[in-house]
Amino acid sequence: MRNMPGSVGTVRTEYATFPEPLTLESGAVLTPVTIAYETYGRLNREKSNAILICHALSGDAHAAGFHDGETRPGWWDGVIGPGKAFDTDRYFVVCSNVIGGCKGSTGPASVNPATGRPYALAFPVITVRDMVRAQKRLIEHLGIDCLAAVAGGSMGGMQALQWAVAYPEAVRKVIAIATTARSTAQQIAFNEVGRQAIMADPAWAGGGYPGERPPVQGLSLARMIGHITYLSDGAMREKFGRNLQGRSTVGYGFSTEFQVESYLHHQGDTFTRRFDANSYLYITRALDYFDLAVEDSLAAGFAGVKASFLVVSVSSDWLYPPYQSEETANALAANGINVQYCEIRSNYGHDAFLLEDGQMNYLIGTFLDHLLVRDVMEAGVPTIAERASIHDAARIMIENAVNHLPVLAERGDLAGIVTSWDIAKAVACRYGSLDEIMSRSVVTAAPDEPVTEAARRMEERSISALPVVDADRRVIGLISSDAISTLIGRCA
Repeated sequence: MRNMPGSVGTVRTEYATFPEPLTLESGAVLTPVTIAYETYGRLNREKSNAILICHALSGDAHAAGFHDGETRPGWWDGVIGPGKAFDTDRYFVVCSNVIGGCKGSTGPASVNPATGRPYALAFPVITVRDMVRAQKRLIEHLGIDCLAAVAGGSMGGMQALQWAVAYPEAVRKVIAIATTARSTAQQIAFNEVGRQAIMADPAWAGGGYPGERPPVQGLSLARMIGHITYLSDGAMREKFGRNLQGRSTVGYGFSTEFQVESYLHHQGDTFTRRFDANSYLYITRALDYFDLAVEDSLAAGFAGVKASFLVVSVSSDWLYPPYQSEETANALAANGINVQYCEIRSNYGHDAFLLEDGQMNYLIGTFLDHLLVRDVMEAGVPTIAERASIHDAARIMIENAVNHLPVLAERGDLAGIVTSWDIAKAVACRYGSLDEIMSRSVVTAAPDEPVTEAARRMEERSISALPVVDADRRVIGLISSDAISTLIGRCA
């Protein structure tokens, strides 16, 4: 199974611990912070092909592949792997467990260094923005300045939207599925019922329960309530109807009689074996607080974003109904942001983003394949002044480990380009000035043109890199054949 086509194979969870204090939105400080994460695929030399996957409420860092000794793949294995939407032959995919969680990242079950005991309710209240702030620290730890995309469904979609707002320069594309830009009264209400179910369990003990005796009844009930919201009426009717469980007639009592009852009990029971009750409280409260509107305006909240967006809703989702995704798309469009909106037809309800692999692979894959030069270019590349010496050019290339060096005229616009081959030629021929070796007839790329067009020009002219220039011919980046070869292959 692990070697089947499309699988990333056997994977393992890694951990990064940051001693620096993490200041939370509440003003509280968390230190140290550990983040559990997994990666799939390889990061390219330019570090431009990284995609961050954000999980939903009960998810974790294990999004794809198989852990050693296990037969169940990661929670989004259907869209992550070779040849899938998040193609690990092309992209470096990262998924981390949110802070406040219980799957390796710092949360209420973690040891409080001040006491030597689990934080429990001494853990500070967190927000979705805090989750994203911690993820940003991980991404920087991996050496990535800008993500090719951030994607997620449900709470994962909230994190993806928050990334675009909080770090507009650090993400090029956002994929937000079955989610909202601000939690509604109904969503907060369901979260509160789940929390009350946990806190009403005597075993909760004010949040101070021992790890071996958690409030399983309360957490199970919270999961049962939540799970109902993940399914549509049609899906439940089709799956269970009024079918009885293990009997032919009703028993006129209060034991489990219907199949749907048995199913919910199973969901609740299995959940208690893999999730922490206090984490449930903290994460659902973070969902309650989520609101990207500024003075009740989502358009104002999205005013500073720069990414392009794919916003997807599910026709039968009544937890995060389509109108909320439409509201997000309209707010983005009001700011002139490039946004695609799609409502998939599915009877699965909210969980469709985890189950409709065919539709998800098509929509996400198509969106990611539409690449612009700015999506893959290396920004902030070193340059050299036209009046500089060959020695200066060689030093800059060595110090920055680059093979292409744009040459700038006195006004700051592009005058030419020098390559490492040109430097070698200058040494061999004993040239003394840049003017003797640099190419003045430079083929360039524009930031908003398709990558395929830039790749075609590079292949036709047998050149390995193009300076990316703005309307005034000022250099804003460099795009190389290495950066795009794994993303688009050879041009036809």
